[in-house]
Amino acid sequence: MSHPALRSVGLGFRLLGASVLAGALVAGIALPAVGSVGFGAKSAVDEFDNLPDDLITPPLSQASTIYDADGGVIATVYSRDRTVVPLSKIAPVMQNALIDIEDNRFYQHGAIDLKGTLRALTNNADSSGGTQGGSTLTQQYIKNVGIEKAGNDPVKLAEAVRQTTGRKITELKYAIKMEQTHTKAEILADYLNITFFGNQAYGIEAAAERYFSVHAYQLTLPQAALLAGLVQSPSEDDPISHPVAALARRNTVLDAMARYHSITPAQAKAAEATPLKLKTSLPQGCTDAKHGEAFFCDYVEHIVLQDPAFGATAAIRQEVWDQGGLKIHTTLQPKDQKAVQAAVTGHVNAGDKAAAAMTIVQPGTGKILAMGQSRPYGTGAGADQTTLNYNVDQSMGGGGGFQTGSTFKPITAAAALEQGIGMDQTYASPYSADYPQMTDCDGNTLVPQPGDRNDETSLVGPFNMPQAMAQSVNTYFVPLEAQAGLCNVVKMMNKLGITTQAMQTYDKKTKTYSPAPIQQVQSLTLGTNNLTPLQMANVYATFAARGTYCSPTAITSVTGPTGKSLSVPQPNCNQVMSQTTADDITTMLNGVVQDGTGTPVKFADGRPSAGKTGTTNGSKQVWFVGFTPELAGATVLSDTGLKVTDLDDGQSIGGHIPYVVTGGGLAGPIWHDAMSGALAGVPFGQFNLVPLPGGAKPSSP
Repeated sequence: MSHPALRSVGLGFRLLGASVLAGALVAGIALPAVGSVGFGAKSAVDEFDNLPDDLITPPLSQASTIYDADGGVIATVYSRDRTVVPLSKIAPVMQNALIDIEDNRFYQHGAIDLKGTLRALTNNADSSGGTQGGSTLTQQYIKNVGIEKAGNDPVKLAEAVRQTTGRKITELKYAIKMEQTHTKAEILADYLNITFFGNQAYGIEAAAERYFSVHAYQLTLPQAALLAGLVQSPSEDDPISHPVAALARRNTVLDAMARYHSITPAQAKAAEATPLKLKTSLPQGCTDAKHGEAFFCDYVEHIVLQDPAFGATAAIRQEVWDQGGLKIHTTLQPKDQKAVQAAVTGHVNAGDKAAAAMTIVQPGTGKILAMGQSRPYGTGAGADQTTLNYNVDQSMGGGGGFQTGSTFKPITAAAALEQGIGMDQTYASPYSADYPQMTDCDGNTLVPQPGDRNDETSLVGPFNMPQAMAQSVNTYFVPLEAQAGLCNVVKMMNKLGITTQAMQTYDKKTKTYSPAPIQQVQSLTLGTNNLTPLQMANVYATFAARGTYCSPTAITSVTGPTGKSLSVPQPNCNQVMSQTTADDITTMLNGVVQDGTGTPVKFADGRPSAGKTGTTNGSKQVWFVGFTPELAGATVLSDTGLKVTDLDDGQSIGGHIPYVVTGGGLAGPIWHDAMSGALAGVPFGQFNLVPLPGGAKPSSP
């Protein structure tokens, strides 16, 4: 029978009094050498009394879900994989299993279990340096709160778990307060939602899904016993890596449940005879996305972490992402995505030296409908995996972009048309010509220098603008750039959303990265700057939308963990060129497809289309960027190795060696197949085509 004085002390703790004995007990747990209540205990009491009463508990980080435009799940992403559930959604057998193995007197004691504490004091005093804990579930919860606050900071995490007198005192003080303000059921629910069960599973719902692919309310007796046993040592008792140890630990829990009468000995024996029967479901975040959606998923994460709509500072945005619990609805159209992914992987193999990437954007809205590439998303050792998203710039997880070649020429044409230069403008356009003098936006004079030549010796003018666009005549667009003004071409780029290159530069002095500026050079019109498929698709979407530019949009709505809607980036649509200019560009690009270098992409069913081919110097990259009235898409094919070589160097692409490397011949078919799939069943729209110079009618399908 217990001593009456001890019963009084126990009652005092149940009444949550902060006594000298409380401080002494705490000091004794942390310092096994303490043999009497002396100076160390007095210091502990002082520290105890000086602590604030209120425990600030951070919101629990949870997994976030990213959805496509139809409401389908693209991926579940997380800083910590957790889904908070109420106690009513946790199987009673799970609640009993945890209590019986961790704190069987949970419903009988207050913040501290005096029996357990005195047992720990006795054992610690007899030990040679080791300590035994007497923590209740409430105290363990307080410890987990500290771990949660530490987040992923290794220094803070080490401090949160370090065995010190101060931490034990803090745990006890806050445990006392919590027992005053929370019911036992609330404490148990909080504990089950915060604790770590191994394999990136935080909280019981994530653990049930991780190991058994069920919800927490569906857990059976053997399953619940296994999970309860993981709390003390999730690594050593990991059922995936250490099934024998996990089985032994599970059976220990079952014995405890029988001992404390939560189950009968017969039930325990039957459960102990049951094998583990794991049915694991290991989340991989964006890596787990299907149909090539992983790169878009990764792009969405970069948006949340970088766009001021989600917080004024990087730290605030990181906190929003780490806290999670977000439901992120996006613009990605499953049909379009499947079409793009089938096209890029159908023409270029994952293990090829070259890679293909493509983005589709909706004209007039800026919505990104599809984003795919031939290499799978991942960090595996194989050369066919990458986490670089070739569709976006380096700051958003991309690889630095690609020179665009002649797909840039319509931007020069748009700048010229806006300056009053008509489609009937004619230049001699010899086979080769020097670059004339130009002035950039900084007022620098670029002196004449040796220039470029046309792709074929037969391309000799004179040509007007539609003719030069159809045949991609370099020596036409250089003098057009000079007449329009190099700075005006740069300004048109800016209006179309291109203010920097896709790669970043490193400043050794400030030790920071920043986007590389646009190279304002005389060869600008020939596509010498590194841009991305997303940027180029959006440029051509502006032509399709008759001059209305909308910034690229990937997210339509976000709700936070409480169900409150968050602000999201807006498309910011505005008219950046006249409708007449846009219609002129569309008419010329329609001619490229009907009678020029883009004829390989013409739709057999007569669907209207427009676009431009592009091949960079040395055929290192080939492009096709084009649009229909409904969709705009940009496709690039490039060697992506550390040393970029020509695509016509004898390498195999998609199972065959190309003998002629052009945008129309390699990138064009990918664009055609992707757009055909995306537009299947969609009624034909019509362009606003205009008469060509001399009154000629534009080409028609």
